[in-house]
Amino acid sequence: MRETVCIFNTAHLCIFLPKFHCELNFIEFSCGPVKRYLQENCNYTFDTLKENILKALASVNFSTIRKWVHQMVHWMDAYCTGLSTQAAQNQIKEFSSAKYHSH
Repeated sequence: MRETVCIFNTAHLCIFLPKFHCELNFIEFSCGPVKRYLQENCNYTFDTLKENILKALASVNFSTIRKWVHQMVHWMDAYCTGLSTQAAQNQIKEFSSAKYHSH
């Protein structure tokens, strides 16, 4: 029988995100650049994939990840106020200094 561990006693936070809302999960934004790096540096062997995966992850700047997290927080705030998806999108565009594009 598998033991269940309570995440609240381990200082971790579990957030259940709605389906099909990748704007609330900044990890989704990281996957695109990582996949692009792997595709550009690929010879279609497993050994090359193993060799390049850490390089691909390191190719995403920490400052870029912070921007994605910041944008995700704006989305969460918009949804918490009860805005629809379209209204939330309009509000995010209004407060954003850069235009982000989904993948």
